[in-house]
Amino acid sequence: MSSDRTFFLTPALSLWKREVVRFLRQRNRIVSALATPLVFWLLIGSGLNSSFRMGEGPVRMSYLEYFFPGTIILIMLFTAIFATISIIEDRREGFLQSVLVAPVSPGSIVLGKLLGGTTLALLQAVLFTLLAPTIGIGLSWLIMAKLLAAFFVVGLGLTGLGFLFAWPMESTQGFHALMNLLLMPLWLMSGALFPSPPPNSWVYWVVLLNPVTYGVAAVRRALYANDPGVAALPSFGVALAVSAGFALLTYLLSYRLVQRRRKVTG
Repeated sequence: MSSDRTFFLTPALSLWKREVVRFLRQRNRIVSALATPLVFWLLIGSGLNSSFRMGEGPVRMSYLEYFFPGTIILIMLFTAIFATISIIEDRREGFLQSVLVAPVSPGSIVLGKLLGGTTLALLQAVLFTLLAPTIGIGLSWLIMAKLLAAFFVVGLGLTGLGFLFAWPMESTQGFHALMNLLLMPLWLMSGALFPSPPPNSWVYWVVLLNPVTYGVAAVRRALYANDPGVAALPSFGVALAVSAGFALLTYLLSYRLVQRRRKVTG
């Protein structure tokens, strides 16, 4: 049993550490993953703040406040894209081939890569969350515990989605184009920018079936569960469960991809 654990966990932890160390050495990735969403939040939030109305009286929500959870998910999305680009780079440098022919479980390869990207996404999301009190969003230990759970499962799902598309790709340019075509619409149609449309609209069903919607809902519920704008959202538990289910699905699909490539390589 202990040898099986070593066979699975040791390579996963090694790949996780490699992703984190490589990220910390590339400071431009830290700046771009945090600065771009921050500029989005400030520019779009300030521009629409005067025309946005949600709630009345003392419970009225500003657009900067409403857009805050969506910006957190955008940061995690950017981090997932940057983290999974390393798969293409590793293939180009020959590192991936050496890992595939090594006596390592395919599941540990996937887990190590996903945990690396998730860790980076979680850390950057936490850093941005510390700005919440500047717009009147209070933080407590309970809120932070809920947020950490949401950040972990959402980061795992987004990194897993990036893994699925990066694994068969040969070019970073093609990967960027595909991610912009896929992930940005997913984010835009998740309730990150505006509240969900009424049920009689086709857009409503797109939002409902979008896995990113539940990540945004989990963060929004954790930050201000009783404020306007969350009444129509699923509960924190449901949103977290759906996000965790999506993360598990991306892991299993990624496992199949690695297993198939290993058979071809072998």
